[in-house]
Amino acid sequence: MSEQSANLALPYIAAAQAQKHVTHNEAIRRLDAFVQLVLESATATAPPASPADGARWFVPIGAMGIFAGRDGTIAAYEAGAFDFLPVAQGFLAFIRDEGRLAVFDGGAWVSPLAASASRAAISARVLEEDVNLSGAYTESALAIPDRAIVLAVSCRTLTAVTGASAYDCGIAGEPAKFGGSLGAAAGATNIGVIGPTAFYAPTPVRLTAVGGAFTGGTVRLALHLLLFAGPGA
Repeated sequence: MSEQSANLALPYIAAAQAQKHVTHNEAIRRLDAFVQLVLESATATAPPASPADGARWFVPIGAMGIFAGRDGTIAAYEAGAFDFLPVAQGFLAFIRDEGRLAVFDGGAWVSPLAASASRAAISARVLEEDVNLSGAYTESALAIPDRAIVLAVSCRTLTAVTGASAYDCGIAGEPAKFGGSLGAAAGATNIGVIGPTAFYAPTPVRLTAVGGAFTGGTVRLALHLLLFAGPGA
């Protein structure tokens, strides 16, 4: 008999084993990491500064720090340390920072629809970021992906905008593409619906100050997108 289970590599308790609780607790810890899998991110290359107990990340290629050399594993944090656990093709997870359900295809996390034989698929996604405002304009770190079709960019003023009377939401060259003269007060919202527009390069969203330069404030952006996966071989 194998010393561990076939699918999740859970350790078995051996006959007449001393300190059985150690093996049992290791198996429970792995189950706690794998069951109802929620990943904080599948693309972040830097380990979190202050991870919460029970939080999990997929480690991508090029990861740094304690994640270095662990690409392709799930980093599960508990009791002050990371466990690096294997992930197999077909695993299903919710990716929190992308707001989507995804299937691991053996190399990447793809739409469940893309896990078919052809893997050609379309998926609707919402990407969110909180943007701290400063200067004449501030661009999001999050970019509209290459080959995405944008349906809307919505925003909510989380903390009051200071230094400017309002702001525009758009992109370089089209500062009010998703909305102009938007509310500076905390709680103000806007849903910038546009005709479906294709983007052919990663494009950040730009928040431009109206009536002065930003000296403070935070705006939450949500990018409402259609993304595509081409056919497999």
